[in-house]
Formats: sequence, C-alpha cells, structure tokens
Amino acid sequence: MRLSDQFGYDLTLADKDALAAWNATVRAFLAHGKTTPEHLETCLRLAPDFALAQAARGLFCQLLARRELVPGAREALAIARNSAAHTPLTERETAVVDALDAWLKGYPSRSADILDAALVKAPEDALIMKLVHAIRFVLGDAAGMRQSIERIRSAYDEAHPAYGYLLGCHAFSLEETGEYRKAEASGRKGLEFARDDAWGLHAVAHVHDMTGRSEEGAGWLEAHPDGWAHCNNFGYHVWWHLALMYLDQGDTDRALALYDSDVRKDKTDDFRDISNGASLLVRLELEGVDIGARWDELAQLSDKRAEDGCNVFADLHYLLALLNGGRRMGTERLLTGLKERAKGEGDIGRITAETGLPTGLGLEQYQKGNYASAFSLLTSARDNLYMIGGSHAQRDVFERITIDAALKAGFSVEAENLLNSRTRRRGALDRFAEQRLAVCDRMQRAQSVMEDEKLRAAGSV
Repeated sequence: MRLSDQFGYDLTLADKDALAAWNATVRAFLAHGKTTPEHLETCLRLAPDFALAQAARGLFCQLLARRELVPGAREALAIARNSAAHTPLTERETAVVDALDAWLKGYPSRSADILDAALVKAPEDALIMKLVHAIRFVLGDAAGMRQSIERIRSAYDEAHPAYGYLLGCHAFSLEETGEYRKAEASGRKGLEFARDDAWGLHAVAHVHDMTGRSEEGAGWLEAHPDGWAHCNNFGYHVWWHLALMYLDQGDTDRALALYDSDVRKDKTDDFRDISNGASLLVRLELEGVDIGARWDELAQLSDKRAEDGCNVFADLHYLLALLNGGRRMGTERLLTGLKERAKGEGDIGRITAETGLPTGLGLEQYQKGNYASAFSLLTSARDNLYMIGGSHAQRDVFERITIDAALKAGFSVEAENLLNSRTRRRGALDRFAEQRLAVCDRMQRAQSVMEDEKLRAAGSV
C-alpha cells in the first residue's frame, strides 16, 4: 500500500499517522520552523524504514555542517538503501537517497544536480524544490538557485500548498542575481500566501540592504515581528539583518544591543549563528566600536569546531572568531586543516583551494597588521568568493576587510576600485562605501599635494 503526500505524490509508506508527521515535517522545513526535527522524529518512530524520511534526515545533517553529524547521515543512507532493497522506492524517493549518497561522497554539487533532475519530473514537490535551493545556497550557486525555480515555476498556482514558499525562494534567487525589483515583488507576494515564510521575508530585507534602503529595511522587519517568531536558528539571522540596517544608519549602539539581546541571545555553536555574530562584530569594529570581550565567547566555541572541515563558509567565520579572540593554537589548527583540504578531491577540496585557503591566509595577515599581504591574498580569492556559499550580504564582511586592508596599506586607488565594484554589484551606495570613498578622496588629494613640484621648497631633494 502506498499513500500520497500533500503535493499528490506517491510515498513508499503505509502508516497514516506517519504520513501526517511527514507532511508536517515538510511544511515546517519550508518555513524554517523549529518544530521540523520533532515532526521528523515522530515520523521515523512510526515508520523507521521510510526511506524518503531517512534520506531527508541525512541531508538535514549534511546541511548543518557538523562533523559529529556525518555518522548519522551515513546511518540514514544505510537504512534507506536497505529499505529500498526490500521495497522498491518511487523514482523521486530514489533521487533523494542518491542525492544524500553523492554528498556523503564529497559532491554536494552532484547532489543538487540529481535533485534538480528529479524536480523536473515532479515539479510540484516542494520538498525537493527547497532541498535544491538549500544545497545550491551552500554552494554559492545563485544562478543555479534561480534556474531551478524558474524551470518549475509554471507548475505552481495559488492553490498549491507551497505556492508562497516557492515565491520566497524565487525572491531570494532573484535578489542574489541582481533582479532587485522583481525580487521584492516576489517576496512580498509570497508572504500573502505563506505568512510564516521567513525566507521570503528575509529576501525582501536583502533587497533593502543591497539597494541602500536601510531605513525601509528596518521598517519592513519591524512591521513583521511574527514573521520569524516560529523559526529555528534562522530567526537569529533575521535579527542580524535588522542589526545591519541600524548599522548602516550609523546607530551602532542599537546594533550592538541587538547583538546581545537577539543575535547571540542563545550562545549556540551552530556555524550559522557564529557567522552572524562574528560578521556583525567585525562590522562594528570597522566602524570604531569597542565591542568589549564579546569575541571571547565566539572564539571559545569556534576553537572546538576548528577541525570540523565540513563547510568552507563555516571555517572562515570560525577563523574570524579565533583570530579576533586571540586563539593562536585554534587558528593554526584551522589553517592547517584548510591547507590539507585544499589538496583533496571533492567539492570542498576545490572550494578550499580556489578561495577558502587564500582568504583564510589573508585574514591571518590582516590580523597581524600585514595589510599589503592581506590585501594581495584576499583579492586573489575575491572573484571566486561566492563559492564558499552564503549570500552577498554575508560575504560582504570579507569585502569590507579587504577594503580596510587596502586603506591601511595606503592603496587608495585600489580601495576606490573595490568600492566602486562593490557598489555596482549591490546596486546602490551604502554608508560604508560613502565614508570609505571620502577617505580615498582625502588620501589621493594628500598624495597629489606631496607630489606637486610647485609646493616643494627650493633646493629640496
């Protein structure tokens, strides 16, 4: 006997209570809900051999990028494979199992490709839609995120239970590929159909950030306080966005207060939470804010995760915390791991070699005060930095550090070029760029005065 899920697709599942728990798992996953693992646990307790749920569990483990969860992902794959050997799976269920297998072999890019191929055949499967989106986000593949959504967009209408979530994913992919007007419209419309779609809500916030509309962005988030109250740790990330809006307005006190009250309210060691904290503290310090001993907490947690090696984006944010928290041995262990992984095969080896390692070494040189070396290393990886995953807004912390390194090294022309390039990518000037462009102008005028022969004293050499 086979039951059908909420999207009308067959499942290799016979227990109706397990089906209800599975449907709830998928809905919570789409909304970044904190109840996702609870529903999944219920489903697997009732149907432990349900291969699709096991494969999803494994992929969730991989997305969390924690070394200790990899054995759980392998266990999930083994159970799913064993289940398939006894009861044939549907084609789409098999694809999710194969996608987990590909990732565990070191190729999340293949995992995403497998799922995208399955999605074409089952376009209304919002679980696969969201999984592809999440994996390509981890890979920094903005174009792939957008293409995946736009291939199946016509299969969804207002009657589809995941219509709003699809629009939210489309909004984010549009924003990451520079289509800001369309992104904002899609995100706003999606929330009309899925009020709990924190991803779509935050996609609109991204548009405000990238187009220099921080006051509107703060107002947007403040007007939707219930939009992320149900969230797992993604809620901390939305608070982080609000802090960035305040920072762009020059309200550093409010941004720092949000760090304490919400961004780092719960001192978790999830890499996404640490990245929120580390990147916000870097931004505040670049604005001259004394952040006290706040690096200590992040550095202590990052020291314990320095050898995870599951995600380059995570590694670089752990490194920020370790460097700024003065954890020399942790820094050395993490950099040694990057050097080793840069020699390896698979997606992480390639990403580490092309951008993770040079960026990590550049951050180390910056912390040591070797700004020219830092600038050289960071710019060598800049064009490929998207490969570490995350969003433009998240990776911007490395852009800011690179620009600051250029200014401190006396490279005003290079800093100006970076600022102009950054502005073209973003679509508008922000406070950070305006202030640094003014510094570049002063440096270049001072240089002109120093080089002006007419202003030199007679007989001077």
